Amino acid sequence: MSTDSFRLNGKLAVVTGGASGIGKAIAQTFATRGAAVHILDVDGESAEHTAREIGGEGGSAVAHRCDVTDGADVAHVFGKILGDGRIDILVNNAGIAHIGSLEQTTEDDLDRIYRVNVKGVYNCMRACIGSMKQRGGGVILNMASVAASVGLADRFAYSMSKGAVLAMTYSAAKDYAQHNIRVVSISPARVHTPFVDGFLRENYPGREQEMFDKLSATQPIGRMGTPQEVADLALYLCSDEAAFATGTDYPIDGGFLRLNT
Repeated sequence: MSTDSFRLNGKLAVVTGGASGIGKAIAQTFATRGAAVHILDVDGESAEHTAREIGGEGGSAVAHRCDVTDGADVAHVFGKILGDGRIDILVNNAGIAHIGSLEQTTEDDLDRIYRVNVKGVYNCMRACIGSMKQRGGGVILNMASVAASVGLADRFAYSMSKGAVLAMTYSAAKDYAQHNIRVVSISPARVHTPFVDGFLRENYPGREQEMFDKLSATQPIGRMGTPQEVADLALYLCSDEAAFATGTDYPIDGGFLRLNT
């Protein structure tokens, strides 16, 4: 492998949910490898903060407040980006979680998860696919989850949404392979992000470490993943070295899918 491997020089990448967690790690990693990164997040202030961090480290990043559930907002933001050139890479990372079985999931819960995790991915793919076709190629990376492939207790709506992400990935990959557009997904198991820490503080006050250890132990490797580990896989899949990869989901799960019995 040469020192020039996995470079994104001259490429423009859009990362949704790029202000924190996995999305932030992806944005930072892409910028260090030469990409001009556009960070989309419903939290515009945090997106600006991340963009400034990247700029301070010598990278190129622009922040946009964007609600991926709003098709008009998505079209407006993507229109601004495309007005300055093109989009080579789209990373659909924005997503939210929900805990609850079928009986514990209200219609409002289901709609909320659908709007962000499913419609949000659709909105962003649709906003850039025409430009990618016209330019003769591109990469779309969708963030799925191990929940899409196996039944997770008390994750009914979330599992539904990530199953839809997988189906959209496979369908779009088949439809646009002839246009040199690669569409792939990543399915992480549990990843240690600020969201996890906040969830534990809110739901298990005084038992945070106990529950953190319990969640970590569900991966046979004995720990949660890190945002950087997911970002490194994303870098490979969006680089030219992965030119033969499309229509495939890539688990990064500490053995969760295959080693748990």
